[in-house]
Amino acid sequence: MNQARSSVHRILVTGADGFIGSALTGQLEQRGFAVRMAVRTPEQAAAQRGAVNLRAERVTLTDYSSDEDTKRALKAVDAVVHLAARVHIMSDRSASPLDEFRRVNLRWTGRLARLAAVQGVRRFLFLSSVKVNGERTTVPFTEQDPPSPEDPYAMSKWEAEKALAAISTETGIETVIVRSPLVYGPDVRGNFLQLLKVIRSGIPLPFAGIRNQRSLIYRENLADALIRCMQEEGASGKTYLVSDGEDLSTPELIGRLADAMRVRVRLWRVPARLLLCTGRMMGKGAVIGRLVDSLQVDSSKIRHDLSWTPPFRVERGLQEAASWFLNTTSACPGS
Repeated sequence: MNQARSSVHRILVTGADGFIGSALTGQLEQRGFAVRMAVRTPEQAAAQRGAVNLRAERVTLTDYSSDEDTKRALKAVDAVVHLAARVHIMSDRSASPLDEFRRVNLRWTGRLARLAAVQGVRRFLFLSSVKVNGERTTVPFTEQDPPSPEDPYAMSKWEAEKALAAISTETGIETVIVRSPLVYGPDVRGNFLQLLKVIRSGIPLPFAGIRNQRSLIYRENLADALIRCMQEEGASGKTYLVSDGEDLSTPELIGRLADAMRVRVRLWRVPARLLLCTGRMMGKGAVIGRLVDSLQVDSSKIRHDLSWTPPFRVERGLQEAASWFLNTTSACPGS
């Protein structure tokens, strides 16, 4: 299917120095786009000057930036890819975690989109999360399924999606929503990094009997999808679920990562229900749930609408993540 391309040249990427942002800005520059990288501090902006993205402009932009500073960052920009978000609450000092997530993920997103419209930005692309749809599946999620966010982070993302739809109606700025499952690749953090550490340790793992299916996306595949959504006229006003297109069970994922790291993995069988009960008793119910439950997405809509196919296979992404992990930990033996 031939797609009409929008006239997008200069791109502002928020969270440009992050796990996904660094991959996206690298691909944008390789393809000849003019990139303006928005980071949180002047020190980060200075540090990025020594990174791969040699031509990109660097600006400091956060949820605390004034409207005037934000407008300057948006000057002469054709499109915004908004990756920056609050993902975790680092302490329990806040009386309302939802308020903390809303401050960044909802209110800043809305303010940034409105100011982008004022500055004549044509398109605003927002990276959301599959968690807007829910935490587990019996059949893969589609874009038509009713949202069912379960935690404050997911709720703030869903509220931001609704706010962007209203802003688009009011101002005419084009919006695109991309809901992503777990993203992996070099520099990965969080639960995926912990899994790599456990696999390398050789600790026997109780997942031999798990028959779940999880959708993932390699960060270079996600970056490619974001660029396609930014370019194609037909993406305007749409919401897309994305994935690598090959879902894996927890034992399959562990086995493939072990092969990539050339270590022996030992799996033993424990009933899923017992694992979940034990996890809840230990305060790790959500973590165990991600290893036991299924969470699949149907990415056929973006493939059909935009003729998008992930450019990299799952094997490539897992190998890149494993190689990065081994290289990093060999340089830092205590990690």
